[in-house]
Amino acid sequence: MLEEREILNKESIVITIERLCNQLIEAHNTFDNTVLIGVQPRGAYLNSRILEKLELIVCNSNIASGNVDISFYRDDLMRRDEPIVPEVMDINISLEGKNVVLIDDVLFTGRSIRSAIDALMTFGRPRSVELLTLIDRRFSRDLPIQPNYVGKVIDAMESEKIIVEWKENTGVDRVLISKSKQ
Repeated sequence: MLEEREILNKESIVITIERLCNQLIEAHNTFDNTVLIGVQPRGAYLNSRILEKLELIVCNSNIASGNVDISFYRDDLMRRDEPIVPEVMDINISLEGKNVVLIDDVLFTGRSIRSAIDALMTFGRPRSVELLTLIDRRFSRDLPIQPNYVGKVIDAMESEKIIVEWKENTGVDRVLISKSKQ
Protein backbone atom coordinates (compact mmCIF):
# COMPACT_ATOMS: atom_id res chain seq x y z
CA MET A 1 0.00 0.00 0.00
CA LEU A 2 1.31 3.47 -0.91
CA GLU A 3 0.98 6.61 1.13
CA GLU A 4 1.19 9.85 -0.88
CA ARG A 5 1.57 13.41 0.32
CA GLU A 6 1.47 16.54 -1.85
CA ILE A 7 4.54 18.72 -1.38
CA LEU A 8 3.90 21.23 -4.18
CA ASN A 9 0.53 22.15 -5.67
CA LYS A 10 -0.24 23.98 -8.92
CA GLU A 11 0.11 27.46 -7.37
CA SER A 12 3.40 26.70 -5.63
CA ILE A 13 4.81 25.24 -8.86
CA VAL A 14 3.93 28.47 -10.70
CA ILE A 15 5.64 30.55 -7.98
CA THR A 16 8.68 28.27 -7.99
CA ILE A 17 9.04 28.47 -11.77
CA GLU A 18 8.81 32.26 -11.64
CA ARG A 19 11.55 32.40 -8.99
CA LEU A 20 13.76 30.09 -11.06
CA CYS A 21 13.19 32.31 -14.12
CA ASN A 22 14.28 35.38 -12.18
CA GLN A 23 17.45 33.58 -11.08
CA LEU A 24 18.16 32.64 -14.70
CA ILE A 25 17.66 36.27 -15.79
CA GLU A 26 20.13 37.45 -13.14
CA ALA A 27 22.73 35.00 -14.40
CA HIS A 28 22.10 35.14 -18.17
CA ASN A 29 20.62 38.62 -18.73
CA THR A 30 19.49 38.61 -22.40
CA PHE A 31 20.20 34.91 -23.06
CA ASP A 32 22.20 35.85 -26.17
CA ASN A 33 24.69 33.00 -25.73
CA THR A 34 22.50 30.70 -23.60
CA VAL A 35 20.59 27.59 -24.60
CA LEU A 36 17.97 25.94 -22.37
CA ILE A 37 17.94 22.14 -22.72
CA GLY A 38 15.28 19.94 -21.13
CA VAL A 39 16.20 16.38 -20.17
CA GLN A 40 13.52 14.16 -21.69
CA PRO A 41 10.96 13.11 -20.86
CA ARG A 42 9.87 15.07 -17.77
CA GLY A 43 12.49 17.81 -17.92
CA ALA A 44 11.00 18.80 -21.28
CA TYR A 45 7.76 19.86 -19.54
CA LEU A 46 9.67 22.06 -17.09
CA ASN A 47 11.81 23.46 -19.90
CA SER A 48 8.66 24.42 -21.80
CA ARG A 49 7.18 26.18 -18.76
CA ILE A 50 10.40 28.08 -18.04
CA LEU A 51 10.78 29.14 -21.67
CA GLU A 52 7.16 30.31 -21.77
CA LYS A 53 7.61 32.41 -18.61
CA LEU A 54 10.98 33.85 -19.69
CA GLU A 55 9.53 35.00 -23.01
CA LEU A 56 6.92 36.99 -21.08
CA ILE A 57 9.52 38.60 -18.81
CA VAL A 58 12.54 39.18 -21.10
CA CYS A 59 11.91 41.84 -23.76
CA ASN A 60 12.73 41.01 -27.38
CA SER A 61 13.58 37.47 -26.39
CA ASN A 62 14.34 34.70 -28.80
CA ILE A 63 15.75 32.21 -26.32
CA ALA A 64 17.34 29.14 -27.87
CA SER A 65 15.94 25.91 -26.50
CA GLY A 66 15.66 22.19 -27.11
CA ASN A 67 15.34 18.82 -25.42
CA VAL A 68 17.88 16.03 -25.14
CA ASP A 69 17.14 12.29 -25.14
CA ILE A 70 19.52 10.40 -22.84
CA SER A 71 18.24 6.90 -23.70
CA PHE A 72 21.42 5.61 -25.33
CA TYR A 73 23.78 7.43 -22.97
CA ARG A 74 22.50 5.76 -19.79
CA ASP A 75 24.88 3.58 -17.77
CA ASP A 76 22.12 1.00 -17.19
CA LEU A 77 21.28 0.54 -20.89
CA MET A 78 22.40 -3.10 -21.02
CA ARG A 79 20.90 -3.97 -17.61
CA ARG A 80 17.28 -3.51 -18.66
CA ASP A 81 14.82 -6.31 -19.35
CA GLU A 82 12.83 -4.19 -21.81
CA PRO A 83 14.42 -2.14 -24.60
CA ILE A 84 14.52 1.62 -24.25
CA VAL A 85 12.36 3.51 -26.72
CA PRO A 86 14.10 6.79 -27.58
CA GLU A 87 12.33 10.15 -27.58
CA VAL A 88 12.66 12.63 -30.44
CA MET A 89 15.52 15.05 -29.79
CA ASP A 90 14.84 18.58 -30.89
CA ILE A 91 18.21 20.27 -30.59
CA ASN A 92 18.80 21.85 -33.97
CA ILE A 93 21.61 24.25 -33.10
CA SER A 94 25.26 23.87 -32.30
CA LEU A 95 26.12 24.11 -28.61
CA GLU A 96 29.71 25.02 -29.43
CA GLY A 97 30.77 27.87 -27.12
CA LYS A 98 27.27 28.28 -25.68
CA ASN A 99 26.21 28.52 -22.05
CA VAL A 100 23.86 25.57 -21.58
CA VAL A 101 21.29 25.26 -18.81
CA LEU A 102 20.19 21.64 -18.41
CA ILE A 103 16.67 21.42 -17.00
CA ASP A 104 15.20 18.38 -15.25
CA ASP A 105 12.34 17.79 -12.83
CA VAL A 106 14.11 15.78 -10.09
CA LEU A 107 17.79 15.44 -9.28
CA PHE A 108 18.25 12.12 -7.50
CA THR A 109 21.43 10.07 -8.05
CA GLY A 110 22.95 12.35 -10.72
CA ARG A 111 23.19 9.55 -13.28
CA SER A 112 20.59 11.03 -15.66
CA ILE A 113 22.41 14.37 -15.63
CA ARG A 114 25.73 12.66 -16.36
CA SER A 115 24.03 10.96 -19.30
CA ALA A 116 22.57 14.28 -20.46
CA ILE A 117 26.00 15.92 -20.39
CA ASP A 118 27.39 13.06 -22.49
CA ALA A 119 24.52 13.46 -24.96
CA LEU A 120 25.08 17.23 -25.20
CA MET A 121 28.63 16.75 -26.43
CA THR A 122 27.18 15.37 -29.68
CA PHE A 123 26.06 18.92 -30.45
CA GLY A 124 29.39 20.68 -29.76
CA ARG A 125 31.50 21.65 -26.77
CA PRO A 126 29.56 24.12 -24.58
CA ARG A 127 31.36 27.00 -22.88
CA SER A 128 29.60 26.05 -19.64
CA VAL A 129 26.86 23.72 -18.42
CA GLU A 130 24.59 24.62 -15.50
CA LEU A 131 21.81 22.57 -13.95
CA LEU A 132 18.30 23.65 -12.99
CA THR A 133 16.01 21.22 -11.15
CA LEU A 134 12.53 21.62 -9.77
CA ILE A 135 13.30 19.14 -6.95
CA ASP A 136 16.69 18.36 -5.43
CA ARG A 137 16.93 15.14 -3.42
CA ARG A 138 20.27 16.23 -2.03
CA PHE A 139 21.21 13.24 0.15
CA SER A 140 20.97 10.60 -2.55
CA ARG A 141 23.81 11.24 -5.02
CA ASP A 142 25.86 8.50 -6.63
CA LEU A 143 27.84 11.10 -8.58
CA PRO A 144 29.21 14.52 -7.52
CA ILE A 145 26.58 16.56 -9.38
CA GLN A 146 24.90 19.59 -7.81
CA PRO A 147 22.28 21.97 -9.27
CA ASN A 148 22.92 25.67 -9.82
CA TYR A 149 19.22 26.52 -9.59
CA VAL A 150 16.82 24.63 -7.31
CA GLY A 151 13.06 24.92 -6.97
CA LYS A 152 12.73 22.94 -3.74
CA VAL A 153 15.07 20.75 -1.70
CA ILE A 154 13.51 17.57 -0.37
CA ASP A 155 15.28 15.34 2.08
CA ALA A 156 13.62 12.04 1.24
CA MET A 157 14.58 8.59 2.41
CA GLU A 158 15.81 6.06 -0.13
CA SER A 159 12.47 4.20 0.09
CA GLU A 160 10.47 7.33 -0.75
CA LYS A 161 9.69 8.36 -4.30
CA ILE A 162 9.20 11.87 -5.66
CA ILE A 163 6.51 12.05 -8.34
CA VAL A 164 6.21 15.17 -10.49
CA GLU A 165 2.91 15.31 -12.36
CA TRP A 166 2.41 17.74 -15.24
CA LYS A 167 -0.99 18.66 -16.66
CA GLU A 168 0.28 17.73 -20.13
CA ASN A 169 0.33 14.05 -19.21
CA THR A 170 -1.72 13.63 -15.99
CA GLY A 171 -4.12 16.57 -16.14
CA VAL A 172 -2.75 18.20 -12.99
CA ASP A 173 0.41 20.04 -11.89
CA ARG A 174 1.71 18.80 -8.54
CA VAL A 175 4.62 17.13 -6.79
CA LEU A 176 4.01 14.17 -4.52
CA ILE A 177 6.15 12.17 -2.16
CA SER A 178 5.12 8.56 -1.76
CA LYS A 179 6.32 5.80 0.48
CA SER A 180 5.27 2.23 1.03
CA LYS A 181 3.34 1.39 4.18
CA GLN A 182 5.00 -1.59 5.78
